[in-house]
Amino acid sequence: MKRITILIADDEMAIADLIGLHLAKEGYHVIKAADGQEAIQAVQTHSIDLAILDIMMPKVDGYEVTRQIRETNHMPIIFLSAKTSDMDKIAGLVRGADDYMTKPFNPMELIARVNAQLRRSRLLSQSSEENKPVLEAGGLAIYPDKRSVTLYGEPVDLTPKEFDILYLLASYPKKVFSAENIFQQVWGEDYYEGGNTVMVHIRKLRKKLQEDERKHKLIKTVWGVGYTFNG
Repeated sequence: MKRITILIADDEMAIADLIGLHLAKEGYHVIKAADGQEAIQAVQTHSIDLAILDIMMPKVDGYEVTRQIRETNHMPIIFLSAKTSDMDKIAGLVRGADDYMTKPFNPMELIARVNAQLRRSRLLSQSSEENKPVLEAGGLAIYPDKRSVTLYGEPVDLTPKEFDILYLLASYPKKVFSAENIFQQVWGEDYYEGGNTVMVHIRKLRKKLQEDERKHKLIKTVWGVGYTFNG
């Protein structure tokens, strides 16, 4: 089962460490960013399920981080800020945050809010899954509910892991996933020496999708970074 990943973006590392400690006790995987630019990079290179953002961060503030996240992602965002007025809270929610907490804060209340936002997100996701259309690209059709794939109308026999990798990549076209990202999400385990495992599965998947015969490759290698769906 995939571990939930939470991004903590705050230039006060003592606060980030405290939050990270409590989230880790809840079983969450934590990624920390010391400024807004690092937060944006983390969202671009990792699969984040929820973000906890300070507003007044160096380089890029939390409002701009939220704006960029919202261009491509609907993950829950919680602002954790020293800005305490009602207008600040309203501004944060209007800018795209799902919740707003002020500093100083009770870590257990923050964890409760994190859990509540994740439950809400999961329910919305399940609702949309029921009506999710088939993913199609270049003769490839992916049927998530049936966990089946066809290529130009002919069934493609994939293993469960091959299907999970393909569906993950195809769900986020053009987004680059590192081998670590893929291993953590598909295998649901911490990444140690999983890179070779991912590479072998990608190689088999490409063969079954007849990638050697294609001018336009569906699964593209971004050298030194990872893999992306080029549909």
